[in-house]
Amino acid sequence: MKPFTRVAGVAVPFLEDDVNTDQIAPVGGGVRFGEDYAQTFFRHRRRLADGTENPDFIFNQPDYKSPVIVVTGKNFGCGSSRESAVWALQAIGVSCIVARSFADIYRENCLQNGVLPIVLSDEAAERMESATIAAGGKQDFTVDLEERTIRGPDGLTLTFDISPSDRTRLLEGLDDIGLTMKSLDDIRAFERKALSARPWAQRADINVVRD
Repeated sequence: MKPFTRVAGVAVPFLEDDVNTDQIAPVGGGVRFGEDYAQTFFRHRRRLADGTENPDFIFNQPDYKSPVIVVTGKNFGCGSSRESAVWALQAIGVSCIVARSFADIYRENCLQNGVLPIVLSDEAAERMESATIAAGGKQDFTVDLEERTIRGPDGLTLTFDISPSDRTRLLEGLDDIGLTMKSLDDIRAFERKALSARPWAQRADINVVRD
């Protein structure tokens, strides 16, 4: 997983509540997962019935076609647990989502894939939303995980909270397996102790501790 420290770029004001994973990454229709994540992204909303792009959908508008940050409303990523709803955003360049709240599983999927999910208070969210709309995709925003700040046009500066463990995993680029591997020495020590204390509980045909 790629470490996340700091990103800068266009922020899209996608100010909707209860956006679900079936909207973000719909399944079916001949999609070849692993190849077409960018094409799955809001596929039903980005295209009109004749297959052409919907000019009214914000992600199709010229100034928002290369986003880095998405600014959205409450309960983003609700619905199913499909991880492709994170991969689809990454496929179009998004690495940070700023919301009023997230569905729990979606937030965890973001963390597992190096996408920073930021939750702002209502007051801070209103400032961020207003600044994003005013920028119109023509001015960049910067998100700094080390400083836990969002900076934008006209001196906008916001701070955000994130748990130390979530911050560490993103800064170091660690998913659950990576976090487990950080404790490999302790795991090996435990296995050696268990093997010594309860040799009868170990299978004779495998090497329990592998160095």
